[in-house]
Amino acid sequence: MTVTLTKRADINLESILRVAWQGESVQISAEAIAEIARCRASFLHLIDNDPTVMIYGVTTAMGELASTRLSKEERERHARIKAFAAATSFGDPYPDRVVRAMLLARLANFLEGNAATTPRIAIAVADMLNGPALPTVASSGQGGAGEILALYPLFAELTTRFDLEVKERGSLINGSPCAAALLADAALAARRRLRLVEQIFALSIEAFRAPIEHYDAALEQLWGDEHEAAALRALRDLLKGAGTDRRNYQAPVSYRIVPRVLGHAHRAVSAAERAANISLCSASDNPVYIPPDELHPFGRCISTGGYHNAMAAPALDDLAASWADICLLCDRHGSKLLNGAVSHLPNMLMVGRHPSDSDGHGSLGYVPMATTGYLEQAKLAAQRTFIPGTESAGAGQDDVAATAFPAWAKEEWAGRCLDACLASLAVVASQALHVTDRQPPIALADFVSEVRAIVPPVDDDRVLGPELLRLTTLFTEKAFRA
Repeated sequence: MTVTLTKRADINLESILRVAWQGESVQISAEAIAEIARCRASFLHLIDNDPTVMIYGVTTAMGELASTRLSKEERERHARIKAFAAATSFGDPYPDRVVRAMLLARLANFLEGNAATTPRIAIAVADMLNGPALPTVASSGQGGAGEILALYPLFAELTTRFDLEVKERGSLINGSPCAAALLADAALAARRRLRLVEQIFALSIEAFRAPIEHYDAALEQLWGDEHEAAALRALRDLLKGAGTDRRNYQAPVSYRIVPRVLGHAHRAVSAAERAANISLCSASDNPVYIPPDELHPFGRCISTGGYHNAMAAPALDDLAASWADICLLCDRHGSKLLNGAVSHLPNMLMVGRHPSDSDGHGSLGYVPMATTGYLEQAKLAAQRTFIPGTESAGAGQDDVAATAFPAWAKEEWAGRCLDACLASLAVVASQALHVTDRQPPIALADFVSEVRAIVPPVDDDRVLGPELLRLTTLFTEKAFRA
């Protein structure tokens, strides 16, 4: 399959899923190529015929020399500079799906002529998505005011194949396609992860025999929030056919607040999806070219802060915070299930206990300790991402750094910590059904079988760490499954 791009709006979460995650190819439509060429021609007419126009990096030098006007000859020499020295970030590389998302998001500036570049550059970027290999982009050390430390290495090889013309280098390295791509990547994974969260908490609710009234449909109207309503509906759907032998008094707080906590997770995921869709089709170039209209027959080019995506980091931070909160619920649910005085479950702590174990902890009794460790790591990862200041390389204009790179790394780690906490709770809840000889609700039967295929019920003491790791890995794979 091939994704055809004509307008900026064609770059969205759906096309990121198809191109970045599922590996589909990309082509730019003839209509878009014609518009790119038209805008390029009007842009050249603008800079060739208006001796007063000041366009950063085109008719002026860059950085602290932004006030220095360039002659036409100087413009052409300036355009051909290949500043590979800027490609200094290093460390673990981003996954291929993230690099592909960055490439696709880069095309948003080109499609409607806002980059004022030549069609050949737009086509060359699209062709990078159709080739056998991708450039390496480091996920660490991204501290620039914009995204040039990621975008230079992304397009370094491409620029060796062309004698660059005015505006072409800037069209590749300015803007915020990386922030849009990182946010889109997190949003796609978050929607899948949220489904897994709902399954495991429904399983825990059933294992604990929590009253179904805690998730009653009447609460949707009483609470009045669409996202909490979505969480309530999901839990009820998963609990259809649940056992009727339930406690006749309220469960602990950690069980009653599940729909509200998951409701906020729904809210965070929806906000991330909305921010991603806006960011992906945003013309974020600097300077950005605005195509001709009645007042500006040759268009105009203005300097902006479009390369600073201010919505990406807060959306990523909110996802990470939701994951940390849900880790806490995993910890509480697991501990309550294992405490027979609270859960009224038989021998949950005694499974696999050696007679010399005076603490009464069997294999499962230590699982909450691991959960607590991952919970604390998730809480650390969920700290707010503030805008960092920078005076990189003495460039006085670059005094504020971009935020999406560290925010994505923290959200990604918080999500992996959540996967580990979810694995622990899934195993404890599965065991609760096992020791009471109960079947899961129909909607959860396949899921419980999947869990038990990796971590079978515990009837004798054994080392659970490797099995929990495999289950955690499966849950992470589910979040990123194309």
